Amino acid sequence: MRIAEAAHRSGLSIDTIRYYEKSGILPEIRRGADGQRRFSTENIEWLTLLFWLRETGMAMKTMYRFASLYQAGDQTIPDRKQVLLAHAEHLKKRRADLDRCEEMLAYKLAIYKDHKG
Repeated sequence: MRIAEAAHRSGLSIDTIRYYEKSGILPEIRRGADGQRRFSTENIEWLTLLFWLRETGMAMKTMYRFASLYQAGDQTIPDRKQVLLAHAEHLKKRRADLDRCEEMLAYKLAIYKDHKG
């Protein structure tokens, strides 16, 4: 598939896909005889993963590390797993922090509930 469809399926913009490709964070993207990118299922899976990793706040540096581990082969699976486990822990902490923020806002809103104006 072409880049527009890859963007649609992954949730990333065309510019972001081009940036990720140039940066080496994606597995190789095959090109057709016309020189245009032809995205494979594996490419789409990677793009979708990258979308969600960024959406959850993973640092680009960590994403690059994860991608380089993937490109190094299956012997890096334990390291890749560790990267994802560390990110999952980060998300748990972030979720707890957001829950505390929501509680504080609810408290303040309750104070203002009967205020006119």
